Amino acid sequence: MSSAPLDRQTVLDTDPWLEQEVPAILHRHDLFRKWKNTIQTSEGGYDAFTKGYNKFGLHVQSDGSVVYREWAPNAKEAVLTGDFNNWNRISHPMHKDEYGVWEITIPSTASGECGIPHDSKLKISMILPSGERVERLPAWITRVTQDLSVSPVYDARFWNPPKSEIYQFKNKRPPQPKSARIYEAHVGISTHEHRVGTYKEFTRDTLPRIRDLGYNIIQLMAVMEHAYYASFGYQVTSFFAASSRYGSPEDLKELIDTAHGMGITMLLDIVHSHACKNVLDGINQFDGTDHQYFHEGSKGRHELWDSRLFNYGHHEVLRFLLSNLRFWVEEYQFDGFRFDGVTSMMYVHHGIGTGFSGGYHEYFGDSVDLEAVIYLMLANDAMHELFPFCITIAEDVSGMPLLCVPCSKGGIGFDYRLSMAIPDMWIKLLKHKRDDEWDLSNIVHTLTNRRYGEKSIAYAESHDQALVGDKTLAFWMMDKEMYTNMSDLSEYTPIIARGIALHKMIRLLVHSLGGEGYLNFEGNEFGHPEWLDFPREGNGNSFHYARRQWNVVDDPILRYRYLNDFDKAMNHLEEKYGWLGAPQAYVSLKHEVDKVVVYERAGLLFVFNFHPNNSFTDYRVGVEDPGEYHIVLSSDSKRFGGFENVKEDVKFFTTPMEWNGRKNWLQVYIPSRTCIVLAKV
Repeated sequence: MSSAPLDRQTVLDTDPWLEQEVPAILHRHDLFRKWKNTIQTSEGGYDAFTKGYNKFGLHVQSDGSVVYREWAPNAKEAVLTGDFNNWNRISHPMHKDEYGVWEITIPSTASGECGIPHDSKLKISMILPSGERVERLPAWITRVTQDLSVSPVYDARFWNPPKSEIYQFKNKRPPQPKSARIYEAHVGISTHEHRVGTYKEFTRDTLPRIRDLGYNIIQLMAVMEHAYYASFGYQVTSFFAASSRYGSPEDLKELIDTAHGMGITMLLDIVHSHACKNVLDGINQFDGTDHQYFHEGSKGRHELWDSRLFNYGHHEVLRFLLSNLRFWVEEYQFDGFRFDGVTSMMYVHHGIGTGFSGGYHEYFGDSVDLEAVIYLMLANDAMHELFPFCITIAEDVSGMPLLCVPCSKGGIGFDYRLSMAIPDMWIKLLKHKRDDEWDLSNIVHTLTNRRYGEKSIAYAESHDQALVGDKTLAFWMMDKEMYTNMSDLSEYTPIIARGIALHKMIRLLVHSLGGEGYLNFEGNEFGHPEWLDFPREGNGNSFHYARRQWNVVDDPILRYRYLNDFDKAMNHLEEKYGWLGAPQAYVSLKHEVDKVVVYERAGLLFVFNFHPNNSFTDYRVGVEDPGEYHIVLSSDSKRFGGFENVKEDVKFFTTPMEWNGRKNWLQVYIPSRTCIVLAKV
């Protein structure tokens, strides 16, 4: 389906402030249409083009033979070698076509068995123009394993289990959620033991926790195979291989299918912003050249990440990346993607040393990497056209306009963007300001400052804040006392009382005011007592911080359960009233002296008192709809570690008189460091 030209008015209807930038947006859209039309005419459209994984790599035919194809245009000779031929570099030569694609068919055995044994090792051996021989793991390989006792380098495996061992999906994908409540998780750290967790353990132990907490989307990290565990999955070596650290491909399929059965949507944290520079087990210098999948020289290298950068303007690179997206949707049944490092992709400076003021001139001009932006447009357009259920989220710190607007309207086509300014704000407040110095107007502005008509995922903290070198919000507030004063048997110290109160308030404020979706990183919902640090040389390869201590939240005498229960109540209340899917909140009060914030969203009235000392009796708050109200959530409840000063069975009646720009008012008791939510009876 070819794309229609974009007209000026369509862009201005989306955002009138873009008038000066319309020529750049029309030019960008024309380049996108040109690529889309090329894919249509030369490949038969997105459907055929994104099935590259059915052509490239290793495929078993009905007669038991195996066809292997690999794009390596600069190789002079190529041979498939492995356990199946005792690593012979002569017996199985490959043949090259006019497009630089090498091919070979391995016949079945005399008894009709597959020509390559399941799970056996193999490589492609190539001779370069220089005469040098190189050996590589197939670029489209779906299974690689690592034996750290022998070598840190991965081995390519031919994954072809017998039919009885292939996982059969049982559950349909859940419908796309109206409200996005996202649980960001990492399989490897999901055990409390000092080791790498598995897909099967995550399915058995962690999925039920996530379901019970009321999250409806899981964003799974570090699934694409990566050489270095401590890279958090962001140094990908094999783009089509699910990490073998956690188990087999079939185990991951079972995890996703089980989540679907619980009504949970599964997103993959996809890394197309860069690739690991490893040569022996990555795709860097695959056919001996610097420029096969990546840009040559410095343009193809990320100086901070020490990794390679894709050439998004190359036909075969687009085939590789777009097919990679489809592969994860079709083979593993993922429902969408969180695109990592989108800021790095969209700008030639990769966001390094650049602050974005929000001025539109920063987003359209010489600093924009048009090839990468058009790749993102093609990726979003293709996935949404082929899979209408697909959800895409952009990790962008720059605030690029039209990022979450469909390509047909001049946008880049994402469904959501991550509101990355919000967690930064909380860390700055906790590090540099006393509680009585908090600027409520700035807090509310940061939470509500999003591009009109573009959906945002708000979060108080993600994995970035959990990593060693930073601290979680719970740690910033309670620090060392978390080791001595989190038991109900110990004194409720001022530090612990403050930390528990603010942890709940910050989360509810962000959840209900900050966006059209909400994200939490695994363990942070209960104030995980320690940061996250993967085994590495600097910590003696310890797993102590590379795990989740579920034991503390499961212990009935520890106070972590209060935070966990509040998180659960907050999500379930959102499920009932749907504020994330509702229009943005109306904020009627930001009182800097009282430290009180009041707003309405989805028919609910939210009241927050951030004052460190002052409680207010008969505090008058405005509300638009008249009637009788009652409390549906109070952070002061005893089951959430509160002091139970707020009586939750009280009825509140409105008075028809304008107050703070609302048609009615009612009066509430709102203690210090407490938030309440009221609903109409």
